[in-house]
Formats: sequence, structure tokens, C-alpha cells
Amino acid sequence: MTTGTLPSADAETMPILIAPHPVLRARTRLVTPADGDAVRELLPRMFATMYKAPGIGLAAPQVGLGLRVAVVDLMPDDKRAPIVLVNPDIVAVSDELATREEGCLSLPGQYADVTRPARVKVRYLDESGARREIEADGLLAACLQHEIDHLDGVLFVDHLSVLKRNMIMRKLVKEQRTQDHRRGGK
Repeated sequence: MTTGTLPSADAETMPILIAPHPVLRARTRLVTPADGDAVRELLPRMFATMYKAPGIGLAAPQVGLGLRVAVVDLMPDDKRAPIVLVNPDIVAVSDELATREEGCLSLPGQYADVTRPARVKVRYLDESGARREIEADGLLAACLQHEIDHLDGVLFVDHLSVLKRNMIMRKLVKEQRTQDHRRGGK
């Protein structure tokens, strides 16, 4: 992997899978050196897809790929600050918890308060294959945990009570049916 793989204005976007698509529930596999070319091609498209959505994070399963890859950009001060996470693992979490509203590009229009560790330390490989570590709190900590959850087949609604999760999933399915119905002209 080389550093020329970051966001590109001309990269083609990819369709985002919507829950309950089964790929979103599958654990991803580790990226190996043999995946280098595929990941190099994938990263600009993932960033383009995330920015167009718009979102602040996107994991490979959300675009139908079972690779342990995610991209994040909180756009601090409205400037791009892309982070590429290849084979990320959470190696430390704080005892302190934080609750914040989360949404997901794979659950469009659905939001809920999710409680997670307030701070995390994540080890990963960057786009050049260099080993990195990041410590985060606030929105970045929540975003990193959310994207790494995707790589493990976990959605943010899995952190909610069964009742809340079922309500959100039923609402999502109903909204998707309504949109499909409108698109079909029925």
C-alpha cells in the first residue's frame, strides 16, 4: 500500500448496503500483503462514498467487502483529515463511559444514544502499511469504535435494548419498503 491512495475527487462511489443485509453481520478477514492492490483501489472509492453520503466513517462491509478496512474523517474545522484503518484493533478502553447519539450510513435516518468507553487506544496499519496507534476521546473515540464494530459484524443498534433495536429495525425496513415502492412507481 502506498500513500497515493487517499481521497480523490474523481474516485467512483460505491453503493452502501442497508441493514439487515447479511454482509453487515459477517466478521471481516484480516488484510494480507496479497490484498495490497485491492486495498489501494478501494480506499479512494470508500472515501468518495463516505464524503458523498455524507458521513464521518465507513467500513468495508458497508460497501459489500469482507476486508478489515475502515476510513474515518471528522472534518475538523471543515478541513479533510482522513484516517485509514487497516486491520484495526482496540487495545485499551477507559473505564469511564460516554453516551452520544449515533447514526449509520447502513441504517439511514435512524439515530439512538449509544454508551461506549469514553476513550480508546487503537492499533492499525495506515495506507502505506505502517503500524500506527491512535488514542482518542469524544466523537473520534465513538467513531473508531463504531467502525471497528462494523468489521466484527456489529451494528450500533446492537448496543441498545432489544426493544429499541427492534423498533429501529422495523422503522428502517418500513422506510426502505416505502422508498422501493416510490421508485417502482407502484
